[in-house]
Amino acid sequence: MISLIIPTLNGGELFDAVLKSIASQDLSEKYELLVYDSSSTDDTVARAEAFGAQVTRVRREDFDHGGTRSMAAEKAAGDILVFMTQDAVIAESGSLAALIAPLQKDSLVDVTYGRQLPAQDATLAAAHLRLFNYPELTLQRSYNDRSTYGLKTAFVSNSFAAYKKEKLAAIGYFQNDLIFGEDTCAVGRLLLHGSAILYVAEATVYHSHNYTLIEELKRHFDIGVLHNTEKWLLKEYGRAEGHGASYVQSAISYFLKNRVWFRIPGLIIRCAVKYLGYNLGRKYRYLPVILRSKLSMHHSWWQK
Repeated sequence: MISLIIPTLNGGELFDAVLKSIASQDLSEKYELLVYDSSSTDDTVARAEAFGAQVTRVRREDFDHGGTRSMAAEKAAGDILVFMTQDAVIAESGSLAALIAPLQKDSLVDVTYGRQLPAQDATLAAAHLRLFNYPELTLQRSYNDRSTYGLKTAFVSNSFAAYKKEKLAAIGYFQNDLIFGEDTCAVGRLLLHGSAILYVAEATVYHSHNYTLIEELKRHFDIGVLHNTEKWLLKEYGRAEGHGASYVQSAISYFLKNRVWFRIPGLIIRCAVKYLGYNLGRKYRYLPVILRSKLSMHHSWWQK
């Protein structure tokens, strides 16, 4: 049994595309779909129920990135838990099978995650970010690889990731009360316990975000907050700044390759905004309480 778990909030028509992409999968195993909906005001619940999903309603103020997923994981009947988001459309009919296959065969691999391709409406910056974080080659990582990959060793995304339930349960599932990043923290702990993670490039979804500069600031502010509150991540796996320099070099090359050199100044500004947001997040304790919430994408977290 495979359990697919999707948190939702006003998923709209894109969520309908996600459900259709699940239905199109070539999967021999039985699966259940568990939807945890945070009090949507559109027809998200109706869409999910019409598809045959088991829907659990969660008060919006009670939603927690880790806690809600942990609640779903405990309830799930599957030996393998596949986590998705309401905006990740599976790209190929064999993607889900490719994602879970290593968990059925390899005793060391306890987590897999798929390749995220730019959505059709992705901007050049959004498309490059997906290509930078999700390359074409499959790669396995363990705790011993941290000197090579640093913080990227524990990189994962619950937009399209699969876990062995037994192993996830052994670490208490996902951590509660995180601003976000429940997936990275869980993988970081699994690697410490001897697990391996496999990036499966053949398992693809369409998933990207066209963030404005303000949204980039807020997104990276939240990353900085996570790294401040979960200092053990950086202690065990290394700092994030080195990856930022690699990203800038890669992005400039990508823009030149696509003959849009005139957009490079905008790219530099975007990178500077990310850097500013990240460093503000790392030092959020020195900021006024009212400003912390305004700088964050997750306003409700600051009210807990």
